[in-house]
Amino acid sequence: MSNRIRRMLGCTALALACLMIGSAMTQTLYPAASAEGNAANVTTVIHTSPFTAAIADVRDSVVGVSNYQTVTYGNYGNGFGSFYFGFGYGYGGRGGQEEPETREELASTGSGVVIGDGFVLTNYHVVEDATSLKVTVTDDAGETTEFAASLVAYDENLDAAIIYAPECTLPAVTLGDSDSMMVGDWAICIGNPLGFTKTTTVGIVSALNRAVESETYDKYGRRETISNAMIQVDAAINSGNSGGGMFSVTGELMGIPTLKYSGSYYSGSTVEGIGMCIPINAVKPLIDDVLSGRIQAVPPEASEKSEAGSGIDMTGRPRLGVGINDVNSSSRAAMLGQIPDGVFITSVEAGSPAEKGGMQVGDIVVEVNGVVITSVSQLQTEISKYAAGDALQIKVYRAPGILDISGNENAPDGEYVDLEVTLAVVDETAA
Repeated sequence: MSNRIRRMLGCTALALACLMIGSAMTQTLYPAASAEGNAANVTTVIHTSPFTAAIADVRDSVVGVSNYQTVTYGNYGNGFGSFYFGFGYGYGGRGGQEEPETREELASTGSGVVIGDGFVLTNYHVVEDATSLKVTVTDDAGETTEFAASLVAYDENLDAAIIYAPECTLPAVTLGDSDSMMVGDWAICIGNPLGFTKTTTVGIVSALNRAVESETYDKYGRRETISNAMIQVDAAINSGNSGGGMFSVTGELMGIPTLKYSGSYYSGSTVEGIGMCIPINAVKPLIDDVLSGRIQAVPPEASEKSEAGSGIDMTGRPRLGVGINDVNSSSRAAMLGQIPDGVFITSVEAGSPAEKGGMQVGDIVVEVNGVVITSVSQLQTEISKYAAGDALQIKVYRAPGILDISGNENAPDGEYVDLEVTLAVVDETAA
C-alpha cells in the first residue's frame, strides 16, 4: 500500500474520530435532543418580580375619585358687562339682566383605596369643596364605570377622608402596621396620576416620621400651621396619585400618598424622588369610627337632601397642645443611653391641656396610659383613641438643662415624672 493511500486512510480515520467526538459533544450539550433529530428541548427560566403577587392582590381595589363642584356663568346687569364665575376672571361684554346659569362640573380627580364594603379611603384635599363625588372603576379593557359617592368623615389636619359608594363592590385591602416599617423597605404606590389608571410605581422607604408642615385656615379664616409625621418614599408620585395606596411587598396598605416635592422655590433646583405618605396607623382611628358604625354612612341619594352628606368633621379631635419631634437617635446622649427613647416636647401652648397638666418643653414622653411610646406617630395614634375630657396618665423623662446641650455633649441627669393630662379640643397643635 502506498504511503499516499496510508496517509489518506489516516486522515479519514482522524476525520471519523473528530466526527464521533463532535457527536459526543453534541449529545452532551443537547442531551434532550429528540429521536427525530429536531431541536433540543431547552429549559427556560422565568424571573418573576417580587412585587407581582402583591400588585395583583390590591390593584383592583385602587379606584379613581372625581370631585364635582357647582360653578355659575351669566351676565349681571350692573353696566360693567359679564363676569365668568368659577375660574375667577372677568371679561368684557354687554350688560344685561339674563339669569345666571349654574351647573356642576368636574373640578379635580384623585385616587382612593377600598377599605370596606363600599367605603373608600382618600385624601381630604381630593374631596374638598365637592358638591358631589363619584368613584370611578376601570377594568383591564379600559372600560370605566362611575358610582355615586357621599362624604362620610374627614380630618382636614391629617388630610384624610372616607367616602361611601354603596354600589362599588370591590374587595377591601388589608390594613398594615406602618409602625413596623423600616428605612429601606419596599414601597409600592398605586394610583391614577394624570388620568393613567392603576399606575404602579415602586421604590423604597427613604425616611420615617418626616415632619411635614402645611398651612391651613380655621372656620374663622385664621391661618394655622399643621405638622404631620410622614413616610418619605422615592417611588414616583404625581398629580392624581393623591389618596391612592402605598403598599408593602405583602400587599398590606401602609400609607396614603399625599404630596411630592418637585423643586425648590428659592434655588430653582429640580427635585426628584421625594414623595410623602400619611402612615396608615395615623388614620386607623378615623377608619375604625366609620367601619364600626360609630359614624353612620349616608347614601349618596340621601346626602343630596341632608347636611349629613357633607361628612362629619373629625378635625377638632382632642389634643395635648404641644409641638413634638422624635428623639435624635444619632445624638451622643441617645447613643450612650443617657436619655430614653420617646417623643421630645418642643413647645407647649399657653392654656393647653399639656400646660395645665404640668408638661414642659424638653420633656421626653415615654408612656401614655401604660403604653410605651417610641415615636411621634405612635404618640399621635395613642392620643387619638381618647375623647375630650379623658384623663391620660403620661410619664415623661425630665432633665433640667437638656435644652442647652449640643448633639455631641453628655446629657444631664434627670428623672421620670408622672403627670395627669385631661384632653380637650385645641385648634393649633401637632399632638
